Amino acid sequence: MILKKSVWACIMLACAQLAAHAQSIPVGSTALDDYYRRQQLLNGTDSLTSFTARPFFPDTRNRNVFYPDNTEKNFNKLDPATTYQSVNGKFSIMLLPLQLQTQINSDHPYGWNDGAMIPARGLQTMGSAGFFAKYGILTVQFRPEIVLAANSDFDAFNTNHYEVIAARYYDIYNNIDLPVRFGLNPYARVYWGQSSIRLNYKSLSFGLSTENLWWGPGLRNSLLMSNSAPGFKHLTLNTTKPIQTPIGSFEGQFIAGRLENSGYDPLAPGRTFFGNPLYVPKPTDWRYLSGLVITWQPKWVPGLFFGLTRSAQTYSKDLSGLSSYLPFFAPYRKVSAEDPINKRDERSSIFTRWVWKQEQAEVYFEYGTNNNTNTLRNTFLNPQDARAYIFGLRKILPFNRSRNENIMISVEATQMAETSVDKIVAGNEWYVNSYVRQGYTNRGESLGAGIGPGANLQTLDISWFKGLKKIGLQFERYLHNDDFYYYAYYDSGDTRRHWVDLSIGATGEWNYKNFIFNAKILGVQSINYQWYLIQHPEDPYWVDGKIAYNLQVQAGLTYRF
Repeated sequence: MILKKSVWACIMLACAQLAAHAQSIPVGSTALDDYYRRQQLLNGTDSLTSFTARPFFPDTRNRNVFYPDNTEKNFNKLDPATTYQSVNGKFSIMLLPLQLQTQINSDHPYGWNDGAMIPARGLQTMGSAGFFAKYGILTVQFRPEIVLAANSDFDAFNTNHYEVIAARYYDIYNNIDLPVRFGLNPYARVYWGQSSIRLNYKSLSFGLSTENLWWGPGLRNSLLMSNSAPGFKHLTLNTTKPIQTPIGSFEGQFIAGRLENSGYDPLAPGRTFFGNPLYVPKPTDWRYLSGLVITWQPKWVPGLFFGLTRSAQTYSKDLSGLSSYLPFFAPYRKVSAEDPINKRDERSSIFTRWVWKQEQAEVYFEYGTNNNTNTLRNTFLNPQDARAYIFGLRKILPFNRSRNENIMISVEATQMAETSVDKIVAGNEWYVNSYVRQGYTNRGESLGAGIGPGANLQTLDISWFKGLKKIGLQFERYLHNDDFYYYAYYDSGDTRRHWVDLSIGATGEWNYKNFIFNAKILGVQSINYQWYLIQHPEDPYWVDGKIAYNLQVQAGLTYRF
């Protein structure tokens, strides 16, 4: 009997080693996604991992990736009832966590970095579940997602503005696929979600995936790849752990994927100008996206990471030759009269992240260029043209060492707004493109920063945490597409219409046995909502900005087997 128990224990331990080592933590996983990054600051473990090319593949060795906290009862344990391994050890299969997330916006859509969820008013629910299987070097992860949204009506841009202002709105949003509302009816979709088929060998993995990606060091935004949009089909060649060399360690990912259109107009219902529809239908051709992220950790400066990202998209009908499929190996092409738009939509960024182990802190920065057409000389002379950047820092302060409790302060600023009115008038906004007219989107949402083109964001987060448990306050200032404001209103000299959201929220994540609970309540005051001012008939020189108040409530649970 004792022998049988020992044999069973060995089998389960081997199963944990085989299945857990190849497991990934999907982008946006409640509590788990940020836990490993916090631990790097807290105790300096896993010091070679940059956390700038996710999903993250933790080096779990003998533990379950979904129970990373050694204070949990199920740490270093897989449930035999939901995990199976063949006698020869070649095949194993396990159930993935069951996740359910709900969200309510009381007045108008708000929020980003929510994957397959859409910008919508009213109740919205997303659920996911699945399994992970391994046979030799082959792994299959099947984790589909279902989204249900009431998609209720709300006071949108098209309600109050004059036709000429609506025409300028369409000048921008005819060249990017960011509908204000996803149709006039309730919304329901099923996606492949966080699914993949991979061949894994040592530190490398190659396969087909629909997982969400996140590139760069940012927490609230990323310039090139985030989880604000649903995941898309892509071939991937990526590292699962840092590759060590004589000059340091490297991580990276190369993708070749297919982007989908939303199929919705910018506004619902659409607007007209002198009786003519303002919406110009977008091409229905699918788009090919290639992208690359590489991170280097120099061995001479522990905790310091340098990286670069680059992406390019084009319509499938324009694919021709190797340079179309692998454009990031080609040099930047300057715009000319003969080739004004290159039939491609390109952007790139460089970034750095520096972890200060002794200070339990990190600082990071990302600087990107959008469809760069400058010479190297002009880039140095005018670095502000077509640029965007993200800057952030985090610091952990011990709160109660005996109980492993800490306070974390996080600050992040994202700047997407263009600095030149001439560039705005010429249509050089981030993510907007006059040839690839869906812009840098997938299924109607931004692939990069969720705040969208021309926007700026400043975030302050103060939180208490212990293991997977976290309670915090979040303060944000969100300036909506200021490029549109300057394009539509700058000539009039009206400097009062900037649409700014001020928000304060309370957030919480709490693990209990197999469960992880999360909740958020956020109050948003939208000043000059939809860039609209209210005229006073009795005093035409006095106007008030339209104020809208939105209450967002989120609640979710994750059940780990």
